[in-house]
Amino acid sequence: MKSNSPLQLSLPVHLPDDETFNSYYPAAGNDQLIQSLQSCAEGLAEGAVFIWGPEKSGRTHLMHAACAHANDLGRSSFYIPLGIHASISPALLEGLEKIDLVCIDDVNAIAGHPVWEEAIFDLYNRISEQKTCSLVLSASVSPVDTGFSLPDLISRMQWGLNYQLQPMADDEKLAALQRRAAMRGLQLSDDVGRFLLNRLARDLRTLFDVLDRLDKASLVHQRKLTIPFIKEMLRL
Repeated sequence: MKSNSPLQLSLPVHLPDDETFNSYYPAAGNDQLIQSLQSCAEGLAEGAVFIWGPEKSGRTHLMHAACAHANDLGRSSFYIPLGIHASISPALLEGLEKIDLVCIDDVNAIAGHPVWEEAIFDLYNRISEQKTCSLVLSASVSPVDTGFSLPDLISRMQWGLNYQLQPMADDEKLAALQRRAAMRGLQLSDDVGRFLLNRLARDLRTLFDVLDRLDKASLVHQRKLTIPFIKEMLRL
């Protein structure tokens, strides 16, 4: 994350290097969402973008990707995951309207916390007046289901573009796994990939984490990714 603001130095968040648009595997129906996020990162979009979907659906990856894209273009970005709101202060939001791209993850986590709701609402208004900052928010639910006690905040979140992340089909997950494996110099056959899909949690983050473990194990043991080897390593 580019340190264009002193606020960023006090936020205990590290953007992973491997979560970019190039490493994101979109499900059918998510193309327009990705285009909108790229436009936000490039400063070509006005208003806010709200994306929602269940945990491990790829929301955080996309927000990291948008920040990385902005930084690659020499633009400033700020990413804040509100899942950690209990350990940070709403004061972190002050002055963010001066940054090119602001990504607020898990915004529904502060529902029922009046000080945080007011701070997000005020940030919306400042960004709307400034017209130079792009705002991206994510939640596990749609704006109307966030549970905010501040009606005006719900209204603000319905102003801009709203996208529900579409889930990936199994064939898309298999292709994503195989592409990830190929990036690491591994060959993942259809049979082995489907074995992982059938035996593990089906979200890509879990699947990718397991693939990373198997990559290291294959190097240590000098073995290919076969079903017997995977059973042995994962104790399945």
